[in-house]
Amino acid sequence: MLCRNETSTTVFDRCESSVRSYCRRFPARFARATGSELFDVSGARYIDFLAGCGSLNFGHNHPAMKAALIDYLEMDGIGHALDLHTDVKARFIDTFERIILTPRKMNHRLMFVGPTGTNAIEAALKVARKATGRSNVIAFTNGFHGVTQGALAATGSSHHRGSAEALLAGVTRLPFDGYLGADLDTADLLEKLLEDPSSGLDAPAAILLECIQGEGGLNVASSSWLRRISALAKKHGAVLIIDEIQAGCGRSGPFFAFERAGIVPDVVTMAKSISGFGLPMAMVLVNPDLDVFGHGEHNGTFRGNSHAFLTGHVMLENFWESNELAIKTTDSTKIVTDSLRVLSEILPHSRLKGLGMMQGIDVGSQKLADNICRNAFELGLIIETAGPHDEVLKILPPLTTSEGVLREGLSYLHQAATKSI
Repeated sequence: MLCRNETSTTVFDRCESSVRSYCRRFPARFARATGSELFDVSGARYIDFLAGCGSLNFGHNHPAMKAALIDYLEMDGIGHALDLHTDVKARFIDTFERIILTPRKMNHRLMFVGPTGTNAIEAALKVARKATGRSNVIAFTNGFHGVTQGALAATGSSHHRGSAEALLAGVTRLPFDGYLGADLDTADLLEKLLEDPSSGLDAPAAILLECIQGEGGLNVASSSWLRRISALAKKHGAVLIIDEIQAGCGRSGPFFAFERAGIVPDVVTMAKSISGFGLPMAMVLVNPDLDVFGHGEHNGTFRGNSHAFLTGHVMLENFWESNELAIKTTDSTKIVTDSLRVLSEILPHSRLKGLGMMQGIDVGSQKLADNICRNAFELGLIIETAGPHDEVLKILPPLTTSEGVLREGLSYLHQAATKSI
């Protein structure tokens, strides 16, 4: 195995803000990537179980997307177009409608917003508030929706909220599914509060949630809970917003994480892997009845990344015309689940969490989880933590990861855990 030297980071220490985070745990200087593998400047290889925090569901530099992008650049394809009509945008919209929306009987309109997930959340909240004339938003414990002001108000993490706490308002936080234990259905609490005119809960403009809470610790909402929340939103005139930014684009198995519950949200936020290639892109799917913004009322200079439209179109055609990826994800999910079950036997008091290829293991300690991640990095595996205390090891490899590489990465995780206890 190549020596994994920590390349000098003098320039980063000297010039880059201290806000940087991932590089502190993974202090290599990376040079190239392909599929599920990263290589540093010395040539050392790392298996990627982080995948751009869910932005690289289809791996690094997928050959079909890369070839299409190179051809587009060579022909002087438009790189920046605001929201002007372009051929590449038309192709993406047509493909998304044909492959994703129509088969799911969704007639949502596509709103292109600033390039990140938090921009999508901001737009979705504004839509809900304008459409309903209400201001209150119900969000849930351990939810993570972004770090701009409106999205941060709906985010639970005190670490992220700390610098802006006094300015965060307009959100009522309620317990997520399972937060109060398996024997208490938190949808009962929401229903009671909504139906009691003296509960003090202001009528909500929206109910915002993740079906699988990624940063919150891989907490999975049951299908029955999701159906109840959807019905309560409809009954009480609230817009149901599902945040699919990390859990979407096939991460849980189907394209959308909410599909298993048989519900159709009013609004869906998407980003991260929607471009297929890791390019910045975010959008909001809006029920036509809620398409209430006037011309340019919500905008952003980078609300249409032409290169992302192109690779997103190729991604949809390559991976969602058939069910091959879903079948592969099912097979990979079983490999991960089986491996985590074995791992849990050597980690006292640990428990499995997550769903699909968004799984992990709660090891009960931030220190232990951190040690495992650092030891895994020394072996050649990049894996991160999640949860309120960073106590959950989160396995988030590209969905295209081969069985051999997946098993190799999991073996490194086992070795790292054994070394850490």
